[in-house]
Order: sequence, then C-alpha cells, then structure tokens
Amino acid sequence: MRVIIIGAGTGGMCLAHGLRRAGIDVAVYERDRTRSSGLHGYRVGIDPHGSRALKACLPPDLFRTFVATCAKAPERFAFLDEHLRTTLMLTLRRPTDDVNDEKSVSRMTLRQVLFTGMQDVLHFDKTFVRYHTDADGRVTAHFADGSTDTADLLVGADGVNSPVRHQRLPHARLQDAGIIAIAAKVPMTAQSTALMPPGLFPGIGLVLAPRGMACILHWMEFPWTADGRPKDGIGGSDAALLEQWPGLLFDNTRDYLNWGMWAATDKFPADVLQRGGRDLVEVVTRMTPKWDRRLHELFALTEPGTCFPINIRTSVPVPAWPSDNVTLLGDAIHTMTPGQGVGANTALRDAHNLVRALTEVRDGRTPLVDAVHAYERDMIAYGFAAVEASKKQTGGGQLVHRPVIGRAALAAQRTFLRATNHIPALKRKFEADLYETRGTDRAA
Repeated sequence: MRVIIIGAGTGGMCLAHGLRRAGIDVAVYERDRTRSSGLHGYRVGIDPHGSRALKACLPPDLFRTFVATCAKAPERFAFLDEHLRTTLMLTLRRPTDDVNDEKSVSRMTLRQVLFTGMQDVLHFDKTFVRYHTDADGRVTAHFADGSTDTADLLVGADGVNSPVRHQRLPHARLQDAGIIAIAAKVPMTAQSTALMPPGLFPGIGLVLAPRGMACILHWMEFPWTADGRPKDGIGGSDAALLEQWPGLLFDNTRDYLNWGMWAATDKFPADVLQRGGRDLVEVVTRMTPKWDRRLHELFALTEPGTCFPINIRTSVPVPAWPSDNVTLLGDAIHTMTPGQGVGANTALRDAHNLVRALTEVRDGRTPLVDAVHAYERDMIAYGFAAVEASKKQTGGGQLVHRPVIGRAALAAQRTFLRATNHIPALKRKFEADLYETRGTDRAA
C-alpha cells in the first residue's frame, strides 16, 4: 500500500511518521520551497490528544525531542481588564508526565521536529493541482510543475484553502466567523516582561475589554539560548537531545511574547487584511485608546515583520459522504476558530486515527475504502463538534460584540470572574472546567 499526503503541516507530518513506522510507503508533497519557509513561529498548545498522537506516531527518540523543545510550562492563567487589573487568576497544573500535560510549542519548532528524519519522503516546492482516479482504482496526483505521483490513497492535509477538498467535496465551504485578529511577537527581555502585572510571568494573560475586544498574551521561553545552545540547568538528557537535533539549525525561534488582539470585523479598518508590519501595530493602538499604557508600550516593541492580520474562518459542517480512496484531515476538512485552542490537536487526532485505520488495511483485516469510511465516520463526528464548540467561544455573534447589550454582557462576565476569584469552590470548578475539553474522552 502506498499513501500520498498533500501538505506538510502538523497533521500531515504526524500521519507520515505514523505510516512509516507502520511500514506503509508514504510520500509528502509540500508547496513551501524549503523546510524553513513561511511564517510558522507562533504558539500552538498541545493537549493530551495531541501528545498521545505524537507519541504513537513519532519514533521514541523524536517524541522525546519534541518534549524537550517545548516552551517552559505556564504557571498561571489570568483574566485581565484593559487596565491590566486581574479579574481572575488561575493556577495551572504542574507538569507530571509527557502525555497528559498541556504543552506550549512554537509552530516553527514543531515543524522542524516533524521534518526530522523525513528527508526521503518529503518533497518541497510541489504545488498540488488536481487528482484523478485511474482505471485500476488507484489515484494519481498532479502538480504544477507537470510531475505526477500515484498511490492507493490520497490524503488532503493541505490546510484551510485545501485544493484537495475543493475537488473531493466541492459543496464543503467555509464562512467568515465575523472576527479578525492581529498577531505578533515581542522579544522576551527585561523591558517587555516588566510591562506585565506582577505575578503573571511566566503565564498566560487574557485581556477582555469593551466593544468585544480581547487580547491574548503568551510567554514562550525555550530551553536554548539566543545563539542556539542548550541553556544551563535544563537537564543533561534534554541538553543532549538538543545538541544532537538537526532541526535547531533551521529554527529561528527565540524567547518571545506572542500577543494576539481580536474583535468583530466591523471594528477594524476596511482594508486591514491588506496591511502589515508597523501599520498593523498602529491600527491596534488606535483601536484601543483607553487600554493601559503598558499594553501600548508592549505593542510598540513588536518586531514588525512578525505582525500579520487573520480573517478568522470556520467550516460549515457537511453530512457524511461516500468514502473512496481520497480523504482529508485537519484544517482541510474542519477549519475552526481558536475559541477552544484545539485545531492542531484535532488534526493530530485525525492523523493518529487514520494510521490505526490503515494499519488494519496493512494487516489484511479491512479493505481500504472500509477503513477510510471508519476513519471519516469518527472524524466527522468529533471534528465538526469541535468546530461548533470553538465557534460558540470565538465568533462575531457573541453578545459582547453588540453595541449596547455588549456592555452589559462584559459587566456580567467580569462580575462572574471576580466572584469566582474570591470563592474557592467556584475557583476549583473553573480550574477543572478549563481542562474539560482538553484531551479527555468526552472532549470534541
């Protein structure tokens, strides 16, 4: 059996590792020209679903490298107002093992981990154009440079604007979530960390402000220095892994603060999606005139080249379709808003499940199309459930975005958070609920 994967993102590369470990012939085609192309340096949270998938699919040494390259675990999660006053401060669970803990990793770093050891199956600068089914039932992929490849199964792991999805499910569509975000990075220095409230570093802050505006603040501290050497005190085994890991040669990630501000689309200038760099920083500053000066000073420290706008979109769920030897995973089928922070984890879950299904085919226990059908049946259920849950948490239709009632909704929200902060039983429940959708059996 041979499998072609279109797209070398998180889900596609996890799938490739899992298939190769299972002894299944696999090839990955990626439109980026090199392994360090693109803007991949922002935080992604890996929950237990994601860690289980990575541990199952990656070689053991590479999974240990993944764990060693994660950022320092945040200790607190704070809800703040626009004046950086705390409404609720939560203590996050301390790491206990490599699978069941929350992890923070740079997308570029995760990308380099997943590329490690896969040079023989990974083909860069390959833009997928279309596929066709051959007379023998196999599928052939066509690329913009005129080349082709043929396999028993084609997997579209090619992201939000998936050409594979456009051909396989032309009726599947995306819709704007009514939200635009601006994201950027600030180097982690004594100056930038001093701008945050005492006790928040190292942690995560979420500013909830009037007019439905919000801003997330993630501190990302890595186990290597500015010159790429393992830091003192990280442990001998981790230091040895980092020194031997070739991916660090391609990774420009250094300690940083990742901030992201979002609001309903109508709050932004009409041409915001065409802007970039310092201009976007100025847009955020003008949109938040009453926010604390420390936030404005933090925005001013942004590296302009890291600042970009995002039009948040979400998949419109589609009913199950007849299975064949072309399937989809991750954002190619269930793009979701960042409301629950499970997009990458759902893609990893897809990869893990598809590896298990195809292992049944390898062993002669299940025909290929039946295995694809079993994978798609489960993926459609949990994937679109995550789409809907994420949309409820981050969407332009929320009450906080409305002109009048939004003020009342924000006031009620803050009252609840402050009460929770002062009532131990409520606070314990809130802390437990924070993990409820993060990798449990009941999670989408």
